[in-house]
Amino acid sequence: MVGIDTAFNYQRFNSHRHLAHVAGDLLDDFTISTKVGFFPGSDPAACALHSLDPRRLREAVEQSAESLGRVPDVVFLHSPERSLTGRAPEEALDAACITLADAQRAGLCRAWGIATWDPRSLITAPPPTLPSVLLLRSGLSVAHPILTACERLIELCDLPATNVWGMSPFGGDAREAAWQEVDLTDFTPASAPNTDIAFRVAYDLPPVTRVAVGTTNRDHLRSLVAATNLPIIPEAVTTYRGLTREHDR
Repeated sequence: MVGIDTAFNYQRFNSHRHLAHVAGDLLDDFTISTKVGFFPGSDPAACALHSLDPRRLREAVEQSAESLGRVPDVVFLHSPERSLTGRAPEEALDAACITLADAQRAGLCRAWGIATWDPRSLITAPPPTLPSVLLLRSGLSVAHPILTACERLIELCDLPATNVWGMSPFGGDAREAAWQEVDLTDFTPASAPNTDIAFRVAYDLPPVTRVAVGTTNRDHLRSLVAATNLPIIPEAVTTYRGLTREHDR
């Protein structure tokens, strides 16, 4: 089944209503994952504010299900590292995880997880209440310290491969010149565009079974879907890992 990944704060906090309006009854044909953790501030024109406040998280989960017109398959705690500063960050993270676990038990989502851009603060003091799904940065744009932290978090959560997903395989934009200029042919014996190879490699750095990617170009999306079948040379991935490890020392 094809999955759609969104968030409570996307499209100025209108993504769920917009998705339900556009997809209608077809929405049940997709798996839906969303995220909670960013909230509107007093100034609508300003950036969204991050919070691990249990009350706000619970309200966001409830509103997400209501706006979608269905229960999300997964609700992720959105970038919790953004609020893991100040006093007692471990308690704040644990309370947030308990809130999402309670929401799952209440039938507001089928599963809950953590979506993190930088998990280093999470592995230093993992919460007692562990997620059942992880959404992590993946691909060639991920620096070695982040990649290592991602793999450590996977170990701590003791998750099967099917419950580990990747995101941001191009580090922001596949149209950036670097993705056109770099030679990635050593990663595969097949002939394919650099962006396709980079997308396929994102499934191995770290090992994930899904990769979330955004695009407004249907041809680009078709190409990426086809790229999931590209054969990858494992030794090339191992060599790349070694090079990034040496670079970051």
